[in-house]
Amino acid sequence: MNSTLAATMGAVTTLWWRDIVRFYRQRSRIVGALATPLIFWLLLGSGFSGSFRAEGNYATFFYPGVMVMIVLFTAIFSTISVIEDRREGFLQGVLVAPISRGAIVAGKVLGGSTLALGQAALLLAAIPWLGLRPGASGLALALLVLTLIALALTALGFIIAWQLDSTQGFHAIMNLVLMPMWLLSGAFFPPTGAAGWMRPLIAVNPLTYGVAALREALAPGAAGTDAPSFGLALGVTAAFALVTFLAARALAERPLDARLA
Repeated sequence: MNSTLAATMGAVTTLWWRDIVRFYRQRSRIVGALATPLIFWLLLGSGFSGSFRAEGNYATFFYPGVMVMIVLFTAIFSTISVIEDRREGFLQGVLVAPISRGAIVAGKVLGGSTLALGQAALLLAAIPWLGLRPGASGLALALLVLTLIALALTALGFIIAWQLDSTQGFHAIMNLVLMPMWLLSGAFFPPTGAAGWMRPLIAVNPLTYGVAALREALAPGAAGTDAPSFGLALGVTAAFALVTFLAARALAERPLDARLA
C-alpha cells in the first residue's frame, strides 16, 4: 500500500515538475499567456473608461477578468503538451508504466494549474494602483478562487487535448469553447447590461461564478446586488473544478483511441 502510494505521488510530482520546467523553457508561451491579456487590459481599460457607466472605472472592473484570462491562456498553452507528449512518444511510455491513469491526470492538471495560478498572481501587484483594499483575507480568498478556476480550466483543456492529435485543431476548439465562456462570464461587461437572450447563457456558465467570486474577494460589493453571493459563487467554482477533474480522469481511464495511440 505504501509503495503504491509512493509510486503514485512520485509520478504526480514528476509530471507536475516536468510541465513547469518545459513551460518556462519555452519563452514564447510565457509571453503569449501573460502579455496578451495585459494588452487587452491596457487597451480596453483605457478605451472604455470614458463610456463605462457602472461604479468605478473600467480598468478596475476588468481587472478580475484579466486575471481569469491569464489563467485561461496558460491553461491552453500548458495542456497542449498532452498532444506534444503523444506525438513524441512520451505519453505512450507513461501509459504503460505501472501507475494509475488518475496519477497522470493529476500530474498534468496540477502542473498546468500551478503555472496558471503563478502567472495570474503576478497581476496582484497592480492592486495598489487600482485603489483596491482587499486586505489579507481578501487576497487569500482571491488566491483560493484563482486556484479553483485554474484547476477547472486546465482539466477542461486536458479533456479536449486528450481526444485530439492536432495542435491546430486543439487551438481552434479551445478558442471556440473557452473564449465564449470568458466573454459570457461577466469579465468583459456587467451581466445586468447584457441582452436578454444572453442572460440564460451567462447564468449557466460556470466561469460566471468564478469571476463573481474573484471580484467579490478583491472588492466586496463590487459585483453588484444582482451577482450571486460569494458562498454560492465559490461553491459553483469548486464544483466546476471537481467535475472537470473527475471527467478528465474518467476519460483517461478509457482505452486510448487507436488513431491517437
